Amino acid sequence: MKDIHLIDIRQAILSDNDNEADKIRAGLKEHKTFMLNLMASPGAGKTSLVMAIIKALSPCFKIGVIEGDIDSIVDAEKVSEQGVPVVQLRTGGACHLDAPMIAASLEKLNWKELDLVIIENIGNLVCPAEFDTGANVRVMMTSVPEGDDKVLKYPLMFSVCEALVINKIDYLPDPGFDIETLKKRVRNLNKAIEMFPLSCRKGEGVQVFTDWLAVQIEEVKA
Repeated sequence: MKDIHLIDIRQAILSDNDNEADKIRAGLKEHKTFMLNLMASPGAGKTSLVMAIIKALSPCFKIGVIEGDIDSIVDAEKVSEQGVPVVQLRTGGACHLDAPMIAASLEKLNWKELDLVIIENIGNLVCPAEFDTGANVRVMMTSVPEGDDKVLKYPLMFSVCEALVINKIDYLPDPGFDIETLKKRVRNLNKAIEMFPLSCRKGEGVQVFTDWLAVQIEEVKA
């Protein structure tokens, strides 16, 4: 029997991606540009949060957005109406954005002139958590209708993020969601994570998050 040569494709792909992400990170640091990677399941409210960030911070910071979708340009059109530059990434089936995609998008955004780049990743709680984009901060978004057990089903996503946005708190009280249970489960995985309960629709709690984000941006620019 001949020798079998095993090639770990996944590790090779992740290694190449990490190298590209490191280059992106170095460039962002050099030009004092802050990048946020926003991840969530479909329907959690990512685009609503992106538009809330733009409304709150565009008077103070130059903002650009990278929109990731499997298909369509609906979200990119919504964001573009806010008066900020947008790059739409249509993956045609890929369930995440990776560092090479982000590098190509940054060039089209003229990112060196921006203070903040927001990545709205593809709606998925698995693959996006595995691929480093070079972002300064990874923000995971969940919502009340999704229940308080998402952290048990998708632990990696909650483990790797620096911040968690809990959207749609205007749905509370909800018999399928206990916010303290969610917070406890998240803390068991990630003690350092910042958590922001809010409602993009009602505006409740949004300023607390955008104020926190503004501080992160200012620290990079200092």
